[in-house]
Amino acid sequence: MKFSEQWLREWVNPAVDTQELVTQITMAGLEVDGVEPVSGAFYGVCVGLVKSVARHPDAEKLSVCQVSNGDEDFQVVCGAQNVRAGLKVPFAMIGAVLPGDFKIKKAKLRGVESLGMLCAAAELGLADSSEGLMELPEDAPVGKDFHAYLNLHDRAIEVDLTPNRSDCLSIAGLAREVGVLNRMLLNPPEIAPVAPASDAAFPVRVLNSEACPRYLGRVIKNIDIASSTPLWMQEKLRRCGLRSIDPAVDVTNYVMLEFGQPMHAFDLDQLQGEIQVRMAAPEEEITLLDGQSIKLRADTLVIADADKALAIAGVMGGEHSGVSGNTKDIFLECAFFAPLALAGKARSYGLHTDSSHRFERGVDFEMQSRAIERATQLLLQIAGGEPGPVIDVTDKKQLPSRPLVALRYSKIEEVLGVEIERIEVEEILTRLGLHIDKLTKDGWLIKVPSYRFDISLDVDLIEEVGRVYGYNNLPVTEPMTRLGLKPCDETMLPIRQLRQHLVTQGYQEAVTYSFVDPKVQEALQPEVTPIALANPISSDLSVMRTSLWAGLIGAVSYNQKRQQPRIRMFETGLRFLTGEDDIQQTPVLAGILYGERYSEGWAQTSRDVDFFDMKADLESLLTLTGGNYEFKKAEHTALHPGQTAEIYKNGECIGVAGALHPRLYSALDVNGPIYLFELCLNKLVKGSVARFTDISKMPEVRRDLAIVVKEEVAFGDVSEVIVKEAGEWLVDLTLFDIYKGKGVEPGNKSLAMGVTWQHPQKTLQDEEITGIFSKIVESLEQKFGAKLRS
Repeated sequence: MKFSEQWLREWVNPAVDTQELVTQITMAGLEVDGVEPVSGAFYGVCVGLVKSVARHPDAEKLSVCQVSNGDEDFQVVCGAQNVRAGLKVPFAMIGAVLPGDFKIKKAKLRGVESLGMLCAAAELGLADSSEGLMELPEDAPVGKDFHAYLNLHDRAIEVDLTPNRSDCLSIAGLAREVGVLNRMLLNPPEIAPVAPASDAAFPVRVLNSEACPRYLGRVIKNIDIASSTPLWMQEKLRRCGLRSIDPAVDVTNYVMLEFGQPMHAFDLDQLQGEIQVRMAAPEEEITLLDGQSIKLRADTLVIADADKALAIAGVMGGEHSGVSGNTKDIFLECAFFAPLALAGKARSYGLHTDSSHRFERGVDFEMQSRAIERATQLLLQIAGGEPGPVIDVTDKKQLPSRPLVALRYSKIEEVLGVEIERIEVEEILTRLGLHIDKLTKDGWLIKVPSYRFDISLDVDLIEEVGRVYGYNNLPVTEPMTRLGLKPCDETMLPIRQLRQHLVTQGYQEAVTYSFVDPKVQEALQPEVTPIALANPISSDLSVMRTSLWAGLIGAVSYNQKRQQPRIRMFETGLRFLTGEDDIQQTPVLAGILYGERYSEGWAQTSRDVDFFDMKADLESLLTLTGGNYEFKKAEHTALHPGQTAEIYKNGECIGVAGALHPRLYSALDVNGPIYLFELCLNKLVKGSVARFTDISKMPEVRRDLAIVVKEEVAFGDVSEVIVKEAGEWLVDLTLFDIYKGKGVEPGNKSLAMGVTWQHPQKTLQDEEITGIFSKIVESLEQKFGAKLRS
């Protein structure tokens, strides 16, 4: 929120300069984002009076004016279309300097001498753009320094408020904070109820009091909408970042800035029947003040009349029911909307307004009566009119309650680490507007004011005491506590160890978004429906990932475009799938490989990675957790059908690995080949405690076995049979050759393996090994039709 320092000082004026004021506000938890002057740097400008205007003899678009500064007259050539006799404007005299170090000198324009310059607001740094001269009120004192006249020795201060501090989204709220910090009373404007001048009223019916517990309305007839908003109000609005539009809109904006209560004015002649506060009908349409037409959802609260929706409640009014240049009678609205009823609604339609910003965070539910009286008071002063009675429709049962919060005195010291006198605690709480409802044996029972939605627990009250007492006044102490050692399950492998192992293998850890592009997700897993986000930050990050591959492939694409020849990355994180009753969040480990097997160097021949390089990396990783692992041929929609394997641990599938299917290269904007793997972390890290076994001192016995089998027979299936038949003394099984060609019939292949036995206590005899070996050959022949290769 941006606010004028001078406006704040009208409410409370501590004896501190701007910098100290900014420091106080920041240290109170209201972070200041910026401080800037409310105008450009200029001097030598006064209030001038245009006494006469004549046409320039040699230029149709220029005028020759006689301008007075109160002491003497000056001839000034001006090109503005709105210059006229009797107009009071900012007058930059000879020697003046305007923003941008623009110096005013005596000049001739088309042969006519000009002794100064009549200024537009933009030329003084008071607006971004201007269509003509800045017109001043008729009572502006001629000759007065313009800087002093507008009181431009002011600063615009912008604070970045956290969502819980909606009570400070107003001058009143900020003044309350500054008053508390400086132990000063506030000087709010006097607001007396405005007596009705007529019986004019418009019926109001609230059909959803849960979303709108309080709705106030008032008819004001015969206003002069063409009247000019006073310059002091225009300036306050401008310095807070709002532009002046017309008296009705300016007053509602002014009250919103002053008290934090958004309001809206309807053209009474455009309303039909009655005001209804209801939920929108499905597909109901409305054209908003900004000109865009939208279709409303059934969960959207609207302000309507008997015929149509007039506004999205708490967000923005409709185009056709708003105040226009022809408006004579208005219906002034002031309401309290439940924050949860409006939360996210503006963003869901691509909107964000000052009104929705406040209502979503919560406004004071006891402020509406005061705000509508203040708006009526100001509007009558500016545009006249005849006010009717205030129509108040309130469902007290649906209004928020003011909670009672118990606070123990001893807990303040426990949390803040400093002892604060009881009387000082009570004074701080009272100055903050917190009412001490009851003194208890060990503390207080505090009643929370209606404007503080963020206080519900004792620690909230302690935070208030701490920030007002001053964070800088709290002692710096080291916490003393007993930290017990957390039991560690030795059967579980720490994830950091898996990460470190992959780093030693040449991988780099990546962190990608949990939100991914739905097109990429569909390309990788078309059979899985991802979870769509209600309010995505962009259209290409609008669904939750069902695999970590989407983010890793995007990272590879990014690096390939930057000529990286060798890429190895891994990531640990969650994937999100729709369960029967809730969202399943599964921790996984995923990796991706592309490019050259080795870094460039003289010691090895360069070649690209292949499936078996990835498999080797995975096998070295899997051995960390123990257990029996298998790679089995499988299929996956995103992977090459001939280079895909499921990974099993102790008979349970824990992941998948393979080559990215070439048909996806173009869609995913990558070059191949690319290899991927993904493992379920919960199943991967489960291991067993290592046990010591004696190292056998007996000699090993090795027999080589070469068999011929069909090409489709996998070595994994062959090794399973060998391990089963080899017995408990088997210590190693190695595949050292695969051969196809001369001497082997087409459609077959030769597998050459080394089988090693070792007994822990005795030397194995040839006849023992021969018997086992024969069983192996017999089982392989029965199972796969294997033949010994001769």
